[in-house]
Amino acid sequence: MTEVIELLPFLMFVVLIPLLFTGFPVAFVLGGVGLGFWAIAVVLGYENPNSFFLVVSRIFGGVVSKQVLVAIPMFIFMGTMLEKSGIARDLLSTLQLMTRRIPGGLALSVTTLGVILAATTGIIGASVVMMTLMALPIMIERGYDRPLATGTIAASGTLGILLPPSIMLVVMADLLGTSAGGLFLAAIVPSLMLAGLYFSYILIRAFINPDLAPPLMKNEITEPLSAGMIIRSFVPPILLIIMVLGSIFGGFATPTEASGVGAFGALILALVRKQLSFKTLKDVVERSALTTTMLFGLFVGATAFSYVFALLGGHDSILHMIEATGTGAWTVLAVLMITIFILGFFFDWIEITLIILPVFAPVIAALDFGDHLPAAGMTTTWFAILMAVNLQTSFLTPPFGFALFYMKGAAGELVELRDIYRGIIPFVALQLLGLIAVLLWPEIALWLPLRSN
Repeated sequence: MTEVIELLPFLMFVVLIPLLFTGFPVAFVLGGVGLGFWAIAVVLGYENPNSFFLVVSRIFGGVVSKQVLVAIPMFIFMGTMLEKSGIARDLLSTLQLMTRRIPGGLALSVTTLGVILAATTGIIGASVVMMTLMALPIMIERGYDRPLATGTIAASGTLGILLPPSIMLVVMADLLGTSAGGLFLAAIVPSLMLAGLYFSYILIRAFINPDLAPPLMKNEITEPLSAGMIIRSFVPPILLIIMVLGSIFGGFATPTEASGVGAFGALILALVRKQLSFKTLKDVVERSALTTTMLFGLFVGATAFSYVFALLGGHDSILHMIEATGTGAWTVLAVLMITIFILGFFFDWIEITLIILPVFAPVIAALDFGDHLPAAGMTTTWFAILMAVNLQTSFLTPPFGFALFYMKGAAGELVELRDIYRGIIPFVALQLLGLIAVLLWPEIALWLPLRSN
């Protein structure tokens, strides 16, 4: 009987994985598996039936009463409202003119737009669809290589998963019991490093083969570049970034408070640009509510699963297994990173995060990486950023890369799915290169948090 009880935490994953592929809502699968194994433990006499209320209490304390999670609907509202305001269209037009003499200028403009959208919206679907509708027809019309065009848009559009104010980092901070502001600081340099890798790749390819990314011709310029155009295009998003991130990093506001400031700022921008109406507001509120409901349903299911896993001794079992096999900290970390990358082929970031972090974060925190980290107590932050960089690839890797589906849905017959798949391969390789860099040089992620202390 004791052997059966010890196997229960591992059997939870054996049952969970095939059920995730059934298409049944993931929130119900996670919660159902957790409660099912709790019931098995009760029947076997390992758990008291009253422990059910411990699960309910953990859900309330871990999800319902967490004030930091209020930032999620606010950031979603901010991103959705900005999508309606037309800021991105003006930015792309200005960036095209500013980079018209640079090899691959339009692709570089799209990448820059992706960085700015990431720092203001953080909504991957909105960014990818918006950039596909605005930039892809122009790139195709100008004679851009289709894989290069689609890969640039897809990769740039997914930067919002990592660059603050990232919803994923808010979720991770809550699951890890750490500061969202600290994770925001740690993610800045890695996300900008990835954008720099994209820039370098586009420049090198366009320099070697200019036919892949033809420049903007003089007869295609409909409006000359002016100081007024630059101010109109750049000032609104920069002000919003300063309002949100500046208030967090300056210590004036928590991420929750800053999310409210961002949502209000997005409303003001839409009003100033005369894009705010009752119909627009109603649509934005509905979309924000639906997205938030989906996320919080997943939180509830994942909390039930991870807490039952802990009740059954799952964390202790993993640590004992590591000690018994003599597996080193680096081997455990490498296996986790490979597992997360493979899971990214099939699942969304939220599903992977809610399954992996509650179960394995305590294990990683207990491991010793010696002098590899620049300061003690930074293992959790470093692991969170490694996981975040890794999870960005989950939006790009087939067969279920959501950014690819967003793009194909928005592009219609303009490009074929094989063009999109071919286009993302170099960018996935660049993301893995960035992951290895953060793995080998933790200071890339930890320098800013250490400086702020």
